Amino acid sequence: MFNYTNYDESKVEFAEIAPASELPSGERLFVDLGDQPIVIFNIAGQLFAIGDVCTHDDGPLGDGVIEGFNVVCPRHGAEFDIRTGQAVQMPAVVDIPAYPVQVRDGIIFVGVPK
Repeated sequence: MFNYTNYDESKVEFAEIAPASELPSGERLFVDLGDQPIVIFNIAGQLFAIGDVCTHDDGPLGDGVIEGFNVVCPRHGAEFDIRTGQAVQMPAVVDIPAYPVQVRDGIIFVGVPK
């Protein structure tokens, strides 16, 4: 997978998601962009977006417990850094995608590769 947060913005298309007021601190928002399930987290006012599929067994990831900047897969305990998508705890060894997030005029936008 790929950390798109470091991608050249000319290669990313930003999709409008929702008003930022709908995602208070400590909450998460699930969206589908095309065929990509994505979960957006608000961690202490910082927004992060990752793919909502664990690379260990393709299960849903977004409902997992947040520990610092890691999300723990609710099925088998794999952990991923929500800032980069990096797999940081087995049984997952493959990273998940991480997407850039912007707030413009109070609206959340998530960037996906063109």
